[in-house]
Amino acid sequence: MKAGFDLTTLPFIHLDSISKHLGIEFIEAGEGYLIARMPVDKRTHQPFGILHGGASVVLAETLGSVASWMLLDNPDTQRAVGLEINANHIRSVRSGWVYGRCTPIHVGRTTHVWDIRITDEQEKLVCVSRLTIAVIGVQ
Repeated sequence: MKAGFDLTTLPFIHLDSISKHLGIEFIEAGEGYLIARMPVDKRTHQPFGILHGGASVVLAETLGSVASWMLLDNPDTQRAVGLEINANHIRSVRSGWVYGRCTPIHVGRTTHVWDIRITDEQEKLVCVSRLTIAVIGVQ
């Protein structure tokens, strides 16, 4: 997460994936943070018409994984993969957008720990999540 990072150049952003299916959009990267948004609609609702907690977790893990990817020394030989995630769901949302802001708690050589706060359009807290990423090598 470097200030001025061009989010439209993410090589995996247009691939068919859960983040594309749920409509997650990256909107801002700055020094020490990454922000994305996700619609609250039929794709992200649970059966009672409110935002599914699992969709919030997908937004949180997507944010943290991409933030870690942005910090990799060599994305051709390294991967950032989820190791552990937790979430506390604070408030329900029926429609509109939710916004996730990801900030680092710890950025080490082999693990990254992220704080992700998800808010509604009125900036009310919806979900708090902590994600641990493992940085692994690939051949």
